[in-house]
Amino acid sequence: MNEPILELDGLSKVYPGGLKALDNVDLTIRKGEIFALLGPNGAGKTTLIGAVCGLVRPTSGTIRAFGHDMASDWRKARARIGLVPQELSTDMFEPVQRAVAYSRGLFGLAPDPARIEEILRSLSLWDKRDTRIMALSGGMKRRVLIAKALAHEPDLLFLDEPTAGVDVELRKGMWAIIDQMRDRGVTVILTTHYIEEAEEMADRVGIIRKGQIIMVDEKDAMMARLGRTEAHIALAQPMAELPPALAGYPIEIEEGGTSLCYRGGDGTGRGKEEVADVTKALIASGIDYTGIDIRESSLEDIFVSLLGEEQAA
Repeated sequence: MNEPILELDGLSKVYPGGLKALDNVDLTIRKGEIFALLGPNGAGKTTLIGAVCGLVRPTSGTIRAFGHDMASDWRKARARIGLVPQELSTDMFEPVQRAVAYSRGLFGLAPDPARIEEILRSLSLWDKRDTRIMALSGGMKRRVLIAKALAHEPDLLFLDEPTAGVDVELRKGMWAIIDQMRDRGVTVILTTHYIEEAEEMADRVGIIRKGQIIMVDEKDAMMARLGRTEAHIALAQPMAELPPALAGYPIEIEEGGTSLCYRGGDGTGRGKEEVADVTKALIASGIDYTGIDIRESSLEDIFVSLLGEEQAA
């Protein structure tokens, strides 16, 4: 397993008035991974990022980044962390190239025009380098935020809703950029309300609710463990009752006997295997079928079921 790059231990944040935004959070992030933090609005995602980036002072708990305690050795650790915030708060009157170069200087790094050009080209911003930020589209402005965050060559990058408000094509472009970051060894933590984004990009997923981390797991393991399989089998001839060979399977007769519906695999990851066993049992029982439609749970299905009636955000 890769070494930990960020360790949160008992992290809590209580705001004046009693709002508990973070509640005893323990979390370890590994070097080189893409970690997606999912949760409804108000769950504590942005507060957690703010605490690590020095924008929010925790009430209790510890944060260690790159082996440094963020409370006592904040400056050394913060210089290796990049943040792409949710809100566009950059200087709208600055040209793109100057704004990105300025961000590099904020961290005490020497000017490096070649590196700034490389970053702008990778984000398709080089042609806009002399354009004022205010004149850019929403998607381009968000790319400028990413460029500013990359300017000081961070080892750990936070992306807080990086594709909010951009269209599908730009989102896919962002995914490609995040992939390139991982290839360069950057560790990426992203929050998103596009759960397909986490499903596409993340190595591990954490789910936060009411300031508490309720689950952290490898994405594929989470989907295998908590997912379910649904299969609709179209029958060649209507069926009045299930044959004995299917008695042990989670199957129901539907659509007036013309279809069988299997819903199973919960917590086992064996749904597809059981569907294959069902089809063999049908054939052995002399029952013909004309088609099978199989659907696996998405990460969104799992997320919604874990949070009950709360909506993904």
